[in-house]
Amino acid sequence: MKEQAESAYRPGYEGNHMKAYIYDADKASLVAWLKQEQQPAYRADQILAWLNQGVQNPAEMTNLPKTLKIALANAYDTQGLTLLQRQDSAEDGTSKYIFQLTDGNIVESVFMIYKTGTSVCVSSQAGCQMGCRFCASTKAGFGRNLTAGEMLAQLALIGRDKACRIDKLVVMGIGEPFENYDQLISFLNQAKATDRLGIGARHMTVSTCGLVPQMLQFAEDAPQVTLAVSLHAPNDRLRRQLMPVAQRWSIDELLGACRSYLENSNRRLTFEYALFKGVNDGAEQALELARRISGLRCHVNLIPANPVPGTGLYPSTPDRIRAFQDILTQHHIPCTVRRELGRDITAACGQLRRRLEEHEQSH
Repeated sequence: MKEQAESAYRPGYEGNHMKAYIYDADKASLVAWLKQEQQPAYRADQILAWLNQGVQNPAEMTNLPKTLKIALANAYDTQGLTLLQRQDSAEDGTSKYIFQLTDGNIVESVFMIYKTGTSVCVSSQAGCQMGCRFCASTKAGFGRNLTAGEMLAQLALIGRDKACRIDKLVVMGIGEPFENYDQLISFLNQAKATDRLGIGARHMTVSTCGLVPQMLQFAEDAPQVTLAVSLHAPNDRLRRQLMPVAQRWSIDELLGACRSYLENSNRRLTFEYALFKGVNDGAEQALELARRISGLRCHVNLIPANPVPGTGLYPSTPDRIRAFQDILTQHHIPCTVRRELGRDITAACGQLRRRLEEHEQSH
C-alpha cells in the first residue's frame, strides 16, 4: 500500500510523500489494497459506508477488525479534514464550517436549508487565483487545489455533524472550480455514485468565473449538472474592472461558450450578477444585460453584494436592486434576487477564512 498511498499526492504538492487521504480512495483501490492486506474484498463496501457517513477515523469503524483499523490508519491519511470552527446563524439555520487540511491550508463550507431540502456549498481550492476585485478570497491568497476526496469529505462530515442527508451541492465556495477541473469532475462523479453519497446530477451546480475552454468541456463531461456563470457586468469594459479573467476572454467569447453549453447539455444556464452601488446596478447596465442575453435559455441570479473592506465597492440599495430586476423581467429575462442566508455569520465564502488567517498572522 505504501506505493499507492504515496502516488496519490495532493494536487499542487508534486514530489512530496504525503499519505493519500482516505476519502480519495475509491472502491477499486480499496479492494486492491485489501487484497495486499489479505482481507476480504467486501470490507471495501464497509469502509466506504463509514466514509459516506462522515466517519474518517478507522477507530470508529466498529464492524472492522482491529488489525484492519490499524492497517488503514497506517496506510492512509485518516484526518485530512479537521473542523476548526462552526458558526451557526440565529436567523435561518445556515452554518459555516472552517476546515483545516493536513498541510495547514484552510477552506470553508456552508450548510443551508431551503424549502426544497438541504444544500452544502463546497470549496474547490484553498484560496483563489482569479483576483476578482470584490471577492474576500482574493485578499486571503492562494494555497493549492483540493483533491476530489477533500471536496467529498466536506459533504460527508457536514452531513454527519447535522445528522441529515445532503440533498444538493453547489461548488461555489472558495476557489475557481474549473482551475481544478480533473479533480472537480472526479468529485462530482463520486458524489453522485450510488455507493457514495447518491446526490443526483440535477441537484448539483458548479460556478465559474468564465473559463471558456473548460465550459465547453464541462457540457460533455457533466451534461446534467447546472452551470452558473459569474457575469457581474454587461460589457467588457466594466467586467475587466471587476474580474481579471475578462482580460482573457471577452463577453462575446463567454456567451459563445454559454450557447455551446446550452446546445450540448439541454440545461438552463444561470448567470450570477452581484450588484455594486453606482458601478453595475443602473438602468443602463440592466438594459444592456437584457440585450446581451436575450434569447438564451437562462436565469439571472441577482446577488446583493457583501461588503469587503478595501475594495471600494459597496452593496447596491434595495430600491436599485428591485429596479434592476424589474427591467430584466420586462424584457422577459427570468430573474430572482438571491435569498441572503447567514448574514449574521458572514456566510459568503472567503470572509471568515480571511479573518481567521489575519488573526493567526497577528499573533
